[in-house]
Amino acid sequence: MNMLESILYPPPPSLFINAMSAATVILLANSGISEVRGRNMAYSKFSNWKEAVSGKSSSTITGTKASGRTAMLLVYSPALAAALASFFIPGVVTTPRQALVSAALGVHFLKRVLEILFIHKFSGNMMVHSSIPITFSYFTNTVLIIVSQYLSTGMPEPDINLTYAGIVLFLVGITGNFYHHYLLSKLREKGDKAYKIPTGGLFNLVICPHYLFEIIDHFGIALISQTLHSYCFAFGSMFYLMGRSVATRNWYMSKFENFRTGVKALVPYIF
Repeated sequence: MNMLESILYPPPPSLFINAMSAATVILLANSGISEVRGRNMAYSKFSNWKEAVSGKSSSTITGTKASGRTAMLLVYSPALAAALASFFIPGVVTTPRQALVSAALGVHFLKRVLEILFIHKFSGNMMVHSSIPITFSYFTNTVLIIVSQYLSTGMPEPDINLTYAGIVLFLVGITGNFYHHYLLSKLREKGDKAYKIPTGGLFNLVICPHYLFEIIDHFGIALISQTLHSYCFAFGSMFYLMGRSVATRNWYMSKFENFRTGVKALVPYIF
């Protein structure tokens, strides 16, 4: 407990936020397990999972569809708006740490939006109802991280200040994530919708280096924040992305006979 107290603010005096922190880890970890079991969130290469499971064509599946670009903008824009709004709501951002947390969240989601607009290439449509849980998760957890930081005002500071370590991790994570997203975008020429085995960067060692750097990004924000909810979201995201990366590796192995079995899912040489 002493170690935790040295790197964490005391839990906020809010039963709701503390319960949501525990629920975040549990729900995201369960989502990671579901990914491994084949119940994948329907975006990216898994966007047609209903057809694969049901044997129905996309035309027989009911529900509102949006282009992949529009759907992913729907996923990230509310969280970006929440991060930016925190600077304009009186009293929410009053300390350097609070400003850094809101800024890091804002940069994280602004990068995502800009990538969707200018970097990513999308291969198809996405069911709108599939994007809603992801949108809700990002928006809710962004708000809860900011509110947890606000509630830490006046509480004893953690004995170990991890702010600078968090900034370094955040910059490494967001840069590495962007670089590997850029490499993915270069796999397709204009109009090309076929999937290919990615190469370059850490893709020669793991199939999801962009997830690895996203995890580093989330832990960077957690170290800047040092609140219970920020750590819970970072760990929950890690568990989910671990499951997603395993599912992605399995997908590539099933689709490409020349996929190298030595390429790991997430962590080079290890996992």
